[in-house]
Amino acid sequence: METTISLEEILALGNIPENLQGSFLRIANGLHQKAEYPKEKVLRMFAEMLASPKKFAYSKNKVTNLAKEIFDLEKKGMKVELSEEGKTYLPAESPVYEMEEKEKQKTVAFDLRTSPLPYQIYGAEYIEEGALKQMETALSLPVAVAGALMPDAHQGYGLPIGGVLATTNNTVIPFAVEVDIACRMCLSIFDIPGDFFKRQPHLLKRALVENTKFGMGGETAHKFDESVMDKAEWTATKIIRDLKDKAYRQLGTSGTGNHFVEWGIVEVFSADDLLAVPKGEYLALLSHSGSRGFGGAVANHYSKVAMKKTKLPKEAAHLAWLDMNTEEGQEYWIAMNLAGDYASANHHEIHKKIAKMLGEQPIKMVENHHNFAWKENLADGTEVIVHRKGATPANRNDLGIIPGSMTDPGFIVRGKGISESLNSASHGAGRLMSRTKALNSITNSALKKVLEEKGVQLIGGDLDEAPMVYKNIETVIASQTDLVEILAKFSPKIVRMADANRKEGRED
Repeated sequence: METTISLEEILALGNIPENLQGSFLRIANGLHQKAEYPKEKVLRMFAEMLASPKKFAYSKNKVTNLAKEIFDLEKKGMKVELSEEGKTYLPAESPVYEMEEKEKQKTVAFDLRTSPLPYQIYGAEYIEEGALKQMETALSLPVAVAGALMPDAHQGYGLPIGGVLATTNNTVIPFAVEVDIACRMCLSIFDIPGDFFKRQPHLLKRALVENTKFGMGGETAHKFDESVMDKAEWTATKIIRDLKDKAYRQLGTSGTGNHFVEWGIVEVFSADDLLAVPKGEYLALLSHSGSRGFGGAVANHYSKVAMKKTKLPKEAAHLAWLDMNTEEGQEYWIAMNLAGDYASANHHEIHKKIAKMLGEQPIKMVENHHNFAWKENLADGTEVIVHRKGATPANRNDLGIIPGSMTDPGFIVRGKGISESLNSASHGAGRLMSRTKALNSITNSALKKVLEEKGVQLIGGDLDEAPMVYKNIETVIASQTDLVEILAKFSPKIVRMADANRKEGRED
């Protein structure tokens, strides 16, 4: 390896100010000699930073401090321009997403149907009246085609959590997808005996603490795989472009509320060709989170647009839709699907980092969205948009995960493709009480007692996610045996959640 990088080689990249040249030279040779970065890699990093100083200034990396100084100069109108030689170090430009030209959506008022369409309810005896009323309102929309209510259902905004709604094939309802677009589950099963957590609890706990970030301000410096940020869709609209830097900083992080990353034991009941994991007990990692600030901002923006363009009676206001044949509908659909890809990448970042620390590769990964909209066909062939707000896709042979609580088991399921449920199942146990009620009625000692009884370690978390706020997961699962086949059970052992911060709000 060459021993030094010369100042001339650095200055060839661009018009670097004289007062910063010493810092560039020192950092370049520190990376080259001590960190053993090849010269090409150092010069490429400098070139990329000079091209996008804001991106590097707002994420922790080897040149953060330099990037902040370059960005400060840029804000003062003194941009450091890359030379033609400097530009040769930049990666090939990402493709630009070409939007179709569509008309703006017109503002139109609509009335509801005089009576709701019929729909199937699973576990009706466990569902609160408010959720049932919300579902009836949804099925009274003029664009509604079919619906179903899952046994974990409870009241939300617009469509109830646990609600599944099919609308005409050109309409999408932002509030029927939810604010946390593409909130999803991801499970990694390792070929490690289930009792590993008893032998190495400190390693597993450290893996969670060192490789997870929670909360609205959660960001990560080191990325395992940032290729999702190269997708052309990041150039599609102004709102997406404006959120890209934030999305990059939050890649590989989790939200608040009921979001978690946890170790547990998976018990596979019998051999299954789809799951393809032999019968037995295995160490497993389970995560629950979504598309972070990016998805939340997209949801809030387009929900307001929908409510402005689609005027509905007060009780149905949050069920306003966007026409996918218009500019606004097209923009939301692109952003929603990008949020889905981004949410998946978030989970993969966490799982890959933890797997690397463990020195293992999972033998199986199972994952699914449960806040999303899909283009699907009903049993009679009708093309629709199926909104699953807190519901797991359960098309025939879909693999999915239905979690319980921080102490109660979750289940790996195989969908049976039941048309009456719109090929769906519950997304969890479902809440019994609101966050406010939980915080006012559950004590720390009560939470500590149930954790000790179940043998679960909790890192972070708060009383509004205590196991007592959820329905009995076994009962919920029993209410949908027609919809899914149970393949395996996941029992949580070491749970990581956001630290208690009630001023911050909740993102689930």
